[in-house]
Amino acid sequence: MKKPIDLRSDTITKPSDGMRKAMYNAEVGDDVFKEDPTINKLEEYVAELLGKEAALYVPSGTMANQICLNVLTDPGDEVICELDAHIFNYESGSPAKLSGIQLMPVKGKLGVLTAGEVEPLIRPKDAYHMPRTKVIEVENTHNRAGGTIWPMENIIELKHLANKYNLYYHLDGARMWNASVVTGISVKEYASHFDSVSCCLSKGLGAPVGSMVAGNKDFIKEAFRIRKSFGGGMRQAGILAAAGLYALENNIERLNEDHRRAKYLAERINEISNLEINMEAVQTNILLFKPLRTNVVDALNKCKDAGLLLTPGTVDTLRAITHLDVNDDDVEKAAEILTKLFG
Repeated sequence: MKKPIDLRSDTITKPSDGMRKAMYNAEVGDDVFKEDPTINKLEEYVAELLGKEAALYVPSGTMANQICLNVLTDPGDEVICELDAHIFNYESGSPAKLSGIQLMPVKGKLGVLTAGEVEPLIRPKDAYHMPRTKVIEVENTHNRAGGTIWPMENIIELKHLANKYNLYYHLDGARMWNASVVTGISVKEYASHFDSVSCCLSKGLGAPVGSMVAGNKDFIKEAFRIRKSFGGGMRQAGILAAAGLYALENNIERLNEDHRRAKYLAERINEISNLEINMEAVQTNILLFKPLRTNVVDALNKCKDAGLLLTPGTVDTLRAITHLDVNDDDVEKAAEILTKLFG
């Protein structure tokens, strides 16, 4: 059988030969004792890249977000986020389970919120019968909105709002690299507005595992303790951190290729009569599109039988994500399959 074209996620990539060589040659030690030189190098590199005092290597994006929320809150507190945020939809109820906090979701446009939408949700400080609002959270790029980018003016106006009410401000920057290469705004500039930042190495950058948490030194000291309590303390994990370093040094600018291919596929989808796509949301490497004459499950199965792997997006959409293991021919074949099935 022919190998299917896999557009399910940018997490399904395999390490390149160069990345594997870096992993093979990695110098390692015990990271729980902070003695792994490759992890230490990665953490210093990311702290400098994001303009933060310190950084911490963790196994996953979910753990990265949950460590940040745990450090910034106390049980009973509340975090304001967008309705389709990853922390609300795709992290297994961890805010409640791990930290005893609740989320206050609010629907934005293409995953983006305004200060006018958020401010009415901030709890009065003297309302003892209500949870305490403690954090405003932003996801950039926004996965469930289709990889959309937060405009800097929205980020800044929410920062002013957080300052006004003495709230913490957290960035789920799992795909902040994608936002940076599209806008030309550095990841340091994005990160500068937030108290805590999480970012992934295992999505578009192509590392097999790992995410980063960044903030000031006191924040990272507590994050280190919480990582251990969540089961994230690793030993000779420099083998994995080497992949992350390689990804950061080699795979950021090439994200433009993913974006170009996604835009091309979106344009082809937009020409297919029985598929519907919002071209305004096509900004990075994630596409959401709606099958008009069949349900999502049947559409997914048809695509799979034809050699194209997709995932559900929102309730009534399909999702396709371009990544470094997909080339121009793959995208062209994906377009041909969709045209044949839904044209």
